Amino acid sequence: MLRPLWSVGESNSWHLETAGSGWEALERIQSGAVPDLLLLDLPRGDADTLHVLRWVRRLRPELPIILLSYAEDASREKEAVRLGAQDFLVRPFDEHQLETAIRRHLASLRDLAVGDCASEDVEELGEDAFFVGVSPVMQKLRAQAELLSQADVPVLIVGESGAGRETTARLIHKLSVRSGFRFLKVNCAALPGDLLEKELFGYGGRLANRGEPSVVGKLELCEKGTIFLDEIVEMPLSLQEKLLQVLQEKQFLKPGTANYIDVDVRVVVSSDVNIERAPSENKLREDLYYRLSAFTVHVPALRQRRDEIHILLQHFMHKLARHYGLPARDFSPAVLTECQQYSWPGNVSELENFVKRYLMVGDEEFNLSGSGEHGSAGNVSTRATSSNGMGKARAEYEGSSKSLKSLIRDVKSQAERNAIAAALERTGWNRKAAARLLKVSYRTMLYKIEQYRMSSSDPFSLPFVSGNGLKGNGHPLKDKAN
Repeated sequence: MLRPLWSVGESNSWHLETAGSGWEALERIQSGAVPDLLLLDLPRGDADTLHVLRWVRRLRPELPIILLSYAEDASREKEAVRLGAQDFLVRPFDEHQLETAIRRHLASLRDLAVGDCASEDVEELGEDAFFVGVSPVMQKLRAQAELLSQADVPVLIVGESGAGRETTARLIHKLSVRSGFRFLKVNCAALPGDLLEKELFGYGGRLANRGEPSVVGKLELCEKGTIFLDEIVEMPLSLQEKLLQVLQEKQFLKPGTANYIDVDVRVVVSSDVNIERAPSENKLREDLYYRLSAFTVHVPALRQRRDEIHILLQHFMHKLARHYGLPARDFSPAVLTECQQYSWPGNVSELENFVKRYLMVGDEEFNLSGSGEHGSAGNVSTRATSSNGMGKARAEYEGSSKSLKSLIRDVKSQAERNAIAAALERTGWNRKAAARLLKVSYRTMLYKIEQYRMSSSDPFSLPFVSGNGLKGNGHPLKDKAN
């Protein structure tokens, strides 16, 4: 019998629950049960427990799992750990061993929670959004958001891509009396005009296809809430006219009908372009611009609020570690220093992508390219390099007859190679699991493994990256496709 253990509280005050089978435990987790730790008893000759383990890990990647087995099943330990078990106890064991294992994993879970929520400067906004207000410019922005939240007026948010325009919109919504209702986002650049019209205003009557019911647009769905229209200058001028009607008259004519729909919704829009020039370039109606720009919020770039970089690094590290079911990495002093000095042209979005790669590969595999405000394109290069990576790269270029394009291609290939090797190691060289981890197809993973073979005599000799960096070559790929 499989005996899951839900453990909460401190000391010996754990609350225990049992389930009659592993599948019953899985069903309870699927239905919303939130255990702190799961204890799975592996019966002799059992064939289903590891399948349960695989599904539990997909549902709750951060959940500590301890597997209990008999001596004859000890050979399955490697498979169990590969599938996500954090510990593996072999009978006979005493109560002290079991209690020690439980305490160790619960303590790690508490440490992770504390590390993720240690700073009071991280304000959760829901749906994985959060606001950090450490620097003076962000404290000023929060004060603006609090002031605007009390006035039911449209707001224009401007700032560079990835700086946090949507976060600012969510902050205004959270602080307002509309916070109990929906917050919906529409990216005006992601849809062509006709689909964008249906997305916003819905349709019915003669536009409903073959007797299908009328479709309710997001403006109606967002009644009494806040709708966030990103990249407003990408909205066709004909739809801008309808939006202006919503702002002025609180109603619109639903496409395909003769009905006017009354709406009570807060409209927040944003743009990352020079929106002051949009009217003269015929990208934004002048009357709509003046209506929106009366209340404008500027989101500063990350390079203007460097005091927040270390908080963002830690927050993203713990968030992504939970998401991928991996242990969080510490940032070395050298990495922290380079992150503080880097210009982050991609802003918070680029920083999050950097943390994701750092989590996968580690300290020695990263080098931030470009240090000035107008440096490089701002991408994070993954590369097996020494601590003086920039100097080494410069020396390689000066002493080489290769073109810059060729050197960049080599660096990109090495980065991809290292990331694949790291994913394969972390999944016990399970190719399908590694493909899921890197969010690529299984076919792509097989192609890349074949592409980066080291030699014909050792066809799967990829660089082997561990938590401590590059560890050499040669990890025979076993036939693990599941």
